[in-house]
Amino acid sequence: MSYTIDRTITGASFEEVDARTRAALQSKGFGVLTEIDVKATMKKKIDKDMPGYRILGACNPNMAWQAIGMEPKVGAMLPCNVILRETDEGVEVSAIDPVASMAAIENEELGSVAGQVRDMLKAVVEAI
Repeated sequence: MSYTIDRTITGASFEEVDARTRAALQSKGFGVLTEIDVKATMKKKIDKDMPGYRILGACNPNMAWQAIGMEPKVGAMLPCNVILRETDEGVEVSAIDPVASMAAIENEELGSVAGQVRDMLKAVVEAI
């Protein structure tokens, strides 16, 4: 079972894909709560160079509200991370599959919400 929803974008810069990703997230009700520039962090902390790599912590407040209401500790698994990664083929966008990440929690109701969020994230990735 894959734990991410993936797509490689060709013919666009890293920053263009970033902007398109944020717009697609917003169109599905997600906001970006956190952002980690892994490339810059690795350079600063351990003086290592790497291709562009950014983690966006995305959250849909309505879906998070539902999930937390069903399972108060689910916040340990939020937000939904989306990564942008430079590859030889282009910029790969990978969103977490919430169904896979929530599989450890035995709560059918939560699984239903995770399925809805997966569908939303799949639509986001397809729209980029």
